Amino acid sequence: MIKNAENAIKGLTSLGLALLALGIVVGLLSGGSIPFVGNIAGNIISLVGQLGNAGIVGLVAVGVILWLFRD
Repeated sequence: MIKNAENAIKGLTSLGLALLALGIVVGLLSGGSIPFVGNIAGNIISLVGQLGNAGIVGLVAVGVILWLFRD
């Protein structure tokens, strides 16, 4: 039962990352904010900038994010 839940979570995470990549590509090709997607590329750039300005806390946050998305 736990394996089924784990597989479901992995599947949803993979789907979310695929949709994120699609949103980035569509946003870059359309040149800006589009309905139901928003400004994904701008939000990611803002997030990276905020993590870079946070110093060691930003580095720890990046480490936690990478740990969450490991295979």
